[in-house]
Amino acid sequence: MEPFHQCLALGPVAIYLALLGAINLTRRPLVVSGGRDAAALGLAVSGLVFFGPMALLFPESVAAHFGPAGTKYLWLMFVGLMVICLIVMLLILRPRLIIYNISVDQLRPILAEVVERLDSDAQWAGDCLFLPGLGAQLHLESVGWMRNVSLVSSGPKQNYQGWSRLEVELATALRGIEVPWNISGLMLLSVGNALVIGLAWAIIHDPQAIARTVFELLDR
Repeated sequence: MEPFHQCLALGPVAIYLALLGAINLTRRPLVVSGGRDAAALGLAVSGLVFFGPMALLFPESVAAHFGPAGTKYLWLMFVGLMVICLIVMLLILRPRLIIYNISVDQLRPILAEVVERLDSDAQWAGDCLFLPGLGAQLHLESVGWMRNVSLVSSGPKQNYQGWSRLEVELATALRGIEVPWNISGLMLLSVGNALVIGLAWAIIHDPQAIARTVFELLDR
């Protein structure tokens, strides 16, 4: 793979890993909606998808028949298809909240206080929570080594406005909380930085290849 294609394929992944590592190295929990988290992940892997499965499925015979101009439009159609697939995925996702840089034991009492303020009829059943006043049903999932907790919706009947209120109130409650920094963040940050350094070295080692690829794309 040429250096320019390597940058487009691995650059978003490197940035995503570095940002995720930086988040986990902070001493403040961060609440993110499932839609934003999925969108960030989708953008991170978009380069790999574009130069992986999409490049393998690219109809070379059709491109050769229509010439350079047709090739450009075919690639634009592929990019549009990828964007549409990402948007559809985000639209059909059930509500979810991800709380970075906090454990279940630390989050649970804070969440209980927030739930008590929002809905006096809330009911707990182990790690499951029913909020009839907000129109939300959820359960807690955690990733121990990442020290992240997800509030995952249970069942198709969910009130998105209720989830938005829960997100705002939970973010406000966690604003003054300090936690120890997560060593897993250092690993993610190191991997992201290593990818960035590797891509930078590829550009510096052969800048002519980068320029040649860019000019070829512009001339099409």
